[in-house]
Amino acid sequence: MPVELPLAPLQRLTLPWLAKAQVEAAILRLDLIDPLVSGNKWFKLRHHLEQALDAKAPGLVSLGGNHSNHLHALAAAGKRLGLATAGLLRGHPRQTPTVQDLQAMGMQLHWLGYEGYRGRNEAGFWTPWHTHYPGWHCIPEGGGGQAGAQGCASIVTQLHAQLATLGWSDYDAWWLAAGTGTTLAGLVLAESGAHAVHGALAVPEHYGVAETVAALAGTQGYRLHSASLGGFGKFDDQLLAFIADCEQQAGVPFEALYTGKALLALKAQVEAGLFAPGTRLVFVHTGGLQGRRGYL
Repeated sequence: MPVELPLAPLQRLTLPWLAKAQVEAAILRLDLIDPLVSGNKWFKLRHHLEQALDAKAPGLVSLGGNHSNHLHALAAAGKRLGLATAGLLRGHPRQTPTVQDLQAMGMQLHWLGYEGYRGRNEAGFWTPWHTHYPGWHCIPEGGGGQAGAQGCASIVTQLHAQLATLGWSDYDAWWLAAGTGTTLAGLVLAESGAHAVHGALAVPEHYGVAETVAALAGTQGYRLHSASLGGFGKFDDQLLAFIADCEQQAGVPFEALYTGKALLALKAQVEAGLFAPGTRLVFVHTGGLQGRRGYL
């Protein structure tokens, strides 16, 4: 059963440091496609959901933290499609706005602790959950894997359908935050080297984003830039102030874990002269705004 994706609005991204460098930018607003299944989540989940529906699976089970955008989107999508959902959470029971939403949307929660969650990539991790939830469709952390990357490839199609609205006939490169690397891999797959794809690493290098992208899409056509500010989920007052300035200047909301870090890394590279005057960039707003409730 095909899952239809809403069209993400494309608009110009106007910021003083871009104008000073004579770099044109547009922002693909994945954050606006849906109030609950927001950002890149519809794209990453699309094929997983279709596989579950085709298999007549009774439910969906996946992993994430207590502010997880992925689990939040999964719970909402499952509720709409009539599929039960279960979340395997990092750490110990804690009430956050995200967790409260998961419970309100009917997701069954299992807290794995930190040690238990670290075993998510080990052989046999899913075996007891297959037994606990027989016939349910298991989705990798963040909606990853080949199905997630293939779903994200259609982000490129959404851009091409709207380029003319900017008066652009072409563009030079993509810029987006990279967490698991799945969305980045999807763009690399779709572009096949036609346009460069830049990933701002919102997580440390040892998280294996480069290895994930290489496994899903090969090693060519993209470049990674450090943007983690010391670790996954780490941010500081300087980043929050930068986000506030950009929001006021561009009229677009950002969050600190992914899009804000990606924007700050882009500013650094633009000011360092990575992009020549006249370059046209497409910034992907990957969503995640619901997670701001955890720190604002």
